[in-house]
Amino acid sequence: MKIGIGYDVHAFSENRKLILGGVSIPYEKGLLGHSDADVLVHAIMDSILGALGQGDIGKHFPDTDEKYKDISSLILLEKVYNIMIDAKYKIGNIDTVIIAENPKLFPYIENMKLNISKVLNTDISNINIKATTTEKLGYTGRGEGIAAQSVCLLMAIE
Repeated sequence: MKIGIGYDVHAFSENRKLILGGVSIPYEKGLLGHSDADVLVHAIMDSILGALGQGDIGKHFPDTDEKYKDISSLILLEKVYNIMIDAKYKIGNIDTVIIAENPKLFPYIENMKLNISKVLNTDISNINIKATTTEKLGYTGRGEGIAAQSVCLLMAIE
């Protein structure tokens, strides 16, 4: 078994779609980033890469590489999945939290879990997504952006 932690944050931006867990969420702003800026998937990727001792998403998918411009983070997650499989590991479970004052995310969480579980070829019950606020404190509380944290447990493939 191996455990990893991931964290990501992106600022809100005008004229961008808000994508979380591969789900397009109706909101007045999206997140600023080189890819689709899906903070949830980015945190998950970093937790998997961390468990494998393979650095972080910046190492594997640098924001200076144009081939990753506006790319779906689910495509990048699939690449991380392949790194994990090549290392002979599979998902034990993933637990995440999205930190955002707005929008309210509960209606979208099941679709996020489904998207992520499909890409990682694991049962949806192995993916947990929570959403919380910071009670109007800090940059997320002021509505400046969204953060996400992830912990994953990887199991050796026998």
